[in-house]
Amino acid sequence: MAKPRIHVAASLIAGGDVVLPEGPARHVALVLRLRQDAPLILFDGEGREAQARLVEVGRKRVVARIDTVAAGGGESPLSVHLGQAISKGDRMDYAIQKSVELGVAAITPLYVEHGDVRLKGDREAKKLAHWQGVAVSACEQCGRASVPTIHSPRPLAEWLGERDEALRLVLHPATDDSWQQADSVESAALLIGPEGGLSATEVDIARRAGFQPLTLGPRILRTETAPVVALALLQHHFGDL
Repeated sequence: MAKPRIHVAASLIAGGDVVLPEGPARHVALVLRLRQDAPLILFDGEGREAQARLVEVGRKRVVARIDTVAAGGGESPLSVHLGQAISKGDRMDYAIQKSVELGVAAITPLYVEHGDVRLKGDREAKKLAHWQGVAVSACEQCGRASVPTIHSPRPLAEWLGERDEALRLVLHPATDDSWQQADSVESAALLIGPEGGLSATEVDIARRAGFQPLTLGPRILRTETAPVVALALLQHHFGDL
C-alpha cells in the first residue's frame, strides 16, 4: 500500500513529533487501521515534505515522528491564477479539486453577472474553509507539497484590476491563437465564466485588462469542465504535461 500523505499545519523538523489533526488521525487509525511504526508522508502546504512513522496510535490521538525533511515535488514551472465563477453544489468542488491536480497556483472564486451564487458573512467563511479543504485533499492525493491558496470570493472587476500575469486568457469564442506562439511563460491568469457565460460587458472589461480570448473547441463545456481542459492545455504548452 502506498504511504498515506497528510497535510499538517506544523513545522517539520527531523526527529520531532507531530500530532495529526482530528480528521487525518481518524482516517489513519480507524479507516486505514495503521499501527505503530507504519510509514507515512507529512507535508506542510508550503513546499516541505517529511518521511515519518507512527509512534502513537489511539482512538483520539495519533502521533507521527519525523525521520527526514526535504523539499517536496509536484509543482509546475507555470504559475496559474484561476479566476473561477462560483457555481452551485459540488461543481465548484470539482473545479477546485481538478485544478489543484493540474498544478494551479491560486484560485479566486468570482461573483459575475450571470452567476446565481452570492455568499455573505458566515456562509462565505464556511464555504471558503470548505474549498480550502478540497484543495488540501487534492494535494494529499496528487503528491503536491504546496497547497494553492483559495482566495476570498470577490467581484470580477476587482480581480481583473489586480492581474499582471505575463499571459492572461478568458474563456470565450475566438479565432486568435497567438498566445500559443510564446516560447515560454512563467505566469498566467485564466478566467472561467459561469454556466451562462460571461456577459458581453464582462468580456470587454477582461479584454481591456489584457485578457485574450481562449476557445476550447466546438463543444460547449460545463463551467467545472472548462478549467480542467484549459489548464491541461496551458500545462502542455508552458508547464510540465
